[in-house]
Amino acid sequence: MDKLDMQTKNIADENYVALAKLFPNALTEKIVDYDEKGKAIIERAIDVDVLRQEISCSVVEGREERYQFTWPGKKSATLLANAPMNGTLRPCFEESRNFGETENLYIEGDNLEVLKLLQETYLDKVKCIYIDPPYNTGKDFVYEDDFATTMQEYVGISGQYDDYGNRLVQNTEGNGRFHSDWLSMIYSRLKLAKNLLKLDGIIFISISDIEVANLRKICDEIFGDTNFVADLIWANKEGGGSSDSKLFRIKHEHILCYAKDKENVEIVGTPISNADRYKGEDEYVNIRGRYYLQKLGMGSIQYSSTLDYPIDTPDGGSVMPADNNNGKKACWRWSKDKFIRNKELGFVEIKKDSNGVWTVYTKQYMNCDNDGNIIERTQRPMGIIEEYSSTQAAKQLENMGLGSYFNYSKPIDLIKYLLSRIDCKNEIVMDFFSGSASTAHAVMQLNAEDAGNRKYVLVQLPEKTDEKSKAYNDGYMTICDIGKARIVKAGDGISTENGKNDIGFRVLKMDSSNMKDVYYNPSQVGQQSLFDMTDNIKEDRTPEDLLFQVMLDLGVLLSSKIEEKIISGKKVFNVADGFLMACFDNDVTEETVKAVAQEKPYYAVFRDSSMANDSVATNFEQIFATYSPETVRKVL
Repeated sequence: MDKLDMQTKNIADENYVALAKLFPNALTEKIVDYDEKGKAIIERAIDVDVLRQEISCSVVEGREERYQFTWPGKKSATLLANAPMNGTLRPCFEESRNFGETENLYIEGDNLEVLKLLQETYLDKVKCIYIDPPYNTGKDFVYEDDFATTMQEYVGISGQYDDYGNRLVQNTEGNGRFHSDWLSMIYSRLKLAKNLLKLDGIIFISISDIEVANLRKICDEIFGDTNFVADLIWANKEGGGSSDSKLFRIKHEHILCYAKDKENVEIVGTPISNADRYKGEDEYVNIRGRYYLQKLGMGSIQYSSTLDYPIDTPDGGSVMPADNNNGKKACWRWSKDKFIRNKELGFVEIKKDSNGVWTVYTKQYMNCDNDGNIIERTQRPMGIIEEYSSTQAAKQLENMGLGSYFNYSKPIDLIKYLLSRIDCKNEIVMDFFSGSASTAHAVMQLNAEDAGNRKYVLVQLPEKTDEKSKAYNDGYMTICDIGKARIVKAGDGISTENGKNDIGFRVLKMDSSNMKDVYYNPSQVGQQSLFDMTDNIKEDRTPEDLLFQVMLDLGVLLSSKIEEKIISGKKVFNVADGFLMACFDNDVTEETVKAVAQEKPYYAVFRDSSMANDSVATNFEQIFATYSPETVRKVL
């Protein structure tokens, strides 16, 4: 039974719907005001110039036309991506696994801010990025970004979290900024992500039909349309198709693929689909594999007199290239010198065909080309991926005791397939919309299968789970809790026999700066001011906290090997085999300073108020000038 509305109709809404049916190209969104934080207030609108042109019989004067893709809030999204921030990443040892040995990272925090923090450290270092961002279906959530929000507000609940502690808001179709919010969210993050890719790096982005066209325009702008690689179609549905499908049964999603520089990218082929044609065997089978025969004479190629010569047959006669049926002059595919050489190497077979005619064949080996090079025959991968389904992803989580926690996670075999299309066996793989941590699972599993040494960097907002959800009742308070549990469970099921399989991960959590009030870059501090400042570090921060902020500032990989040693009673960190040495203890003596200098690190970092007395501070520079003048000295 329907309830009465008990109110008059919204005529403006009805008029908008009517116009939308007649002139959908005139629909737009516009900024009508700004709130107290300077954030744009966006409402639905009609582009009057477009509408005037639609009902006019002549060209209507209006804004100058140009090729562009824009939306309300695009400038703010650019500002948001470029704006500085003063946060840091703090290590969480108790939630990590094999912290001291692993090279994998699991970072908890807003991915926009985390990407900013990683700009220096991971610039041009990531080979592959795979992301599965929130889709814009009218039901899913998008990040509510606010460039006016301070890091202090991030740490608390005011500012960026809603009443439940979430940074995400539902982007309904009735929202006047339905497209604009989503576009701004993804635009700012992709701008930052591009900087992290290596020159031969690739990004894969899973997306649905709703925003794929807009996302491609954004990627064309950020990466350049010449770096578009493919719009891969993933047939993700089994059975009848999506329950959301109304007019057609939609059984696919898109995976947009863009390169940092397409000229430097190579795509690894897939196993050939017609391998069963390689049936012949000879004395080279253990090296070259099986073979099939292909005629040396081809009437379809361009005729050349240098390729037209007689070939001796086993009965003492000879054979010439056979003209094709339309009388076109034929020739061999190989020159005479190449034929003689390859015949001696066993690449030629001369025998009678089914009609009793002497015919010259070349042996096309599975694992060897006709120049004698050992190869792996592959074919260019198809643009349609049909082997994996969303059902597989659900079953994978169910088998790990994490079923029903995520509705739209991706199967690890899909991510493994994408990673296998690029040569990344010893590279860094990133996913900054980590969700259920499928990417980490896929990386570890693929390493176990091909003895690779891929490292992953995952980023996930610590979004709280619904208090009514099964995940919450099972003890998982945030999405990050589920992701970390999934990585542990996946690692437990992966073999580590070859000694390379890294199933650990370092947990780093985003927080406000370790510094009191003023945040500065150590490179801006002059040598004469090394020890003349009061202590400016927050009381609750540990030496390990300070170390990771220094690593971020100096561009040292956060996965670097870290060793601790006690020198004259003080804790000294040795990072990346002496590249960085740091001591943040108080009352540091000349013995500690001398021992660090004698190690000749590239960087040496101390706390600004850490010297035991004025004498140590005075002799500091002289000690390094004596033992390691090339060392770059910094202070916090």
